[in-house]
Amino acid sequence: MDVATMPEANVVMRPGTYSRGAETVDAILKAALEVLIEEGAGAFTIRRIAAACGMKVGNVSYHFPKKEMLVQVLLDDLLASYDKTLDRRVRQPGLSAEERLRLIILICLEDIAGKRTTRLFTELWALANQSEFIADRVRAFYLSVHGVIGEVVAELNPALSPDEVHTVALYISACMEGATPFLGYQKPWADKMPAFIGIACTQLVALAKTITPREIATLAAPES
Repeated sequence: MDVATMPEANVVMRPGTYSRGAETVDAILKAALEVLIEEGAGAFTIRRIAAACGMKVGNVSYHFPKKEMLVQVLLDDLLASYDKTLDRRVRQPGLSAEERLRLIILICLEDIAGKRTTRLFTELWALANQSEFIADRVRAFYLSVHGVIGEVVAELNPALSPDEVHTVALYISACMEGATPFLGYQKPWADKMPAFIGIACTQLVALAKTITPREIATLAAPES
């Protein structure tokens, strides 16, 4: 499932875009992203964001009365950015499903190795622990990611049911996201990321291509 086919409930028009102009909203969002990445979830307040973009608190809260709205739009923008990357690098004629899945894994892990993604998602999860709304938005974001991976898994391995496809897509996503605290930006084993990417691109694609419904059922069964 890509952004264009996401349920309407998950797509929200940018607050303020048509009330005071997109330029102001973009300045607020840029400041919000910078605060979250550089200062963390604890500093992510309307007052701090207003100071970061040189606006009055009232001007920021006019567009974004709650910080949860900022998180929603930041995630929507991030999905749109990823979708453009997929169009440019993955959704190209002539690429096999195997090549497309390998590229998705490569793009995701290269992104995780960068400062923005390492810090952004660490802080988003911290915010999600404080707000059920933000937790729902983060879950919706990852459901979209699982959908993108699942489309290719289903093509690679047509024997899998939709539920089994999601299980495999979830596993691939979890393997990649789980690398963040170990191999992300300035993390203890960041220097191992190139090797990790090589292993992941080979082994996760092979898993998606060869795992059978019986194997999934057997592995999921509780031990007697």
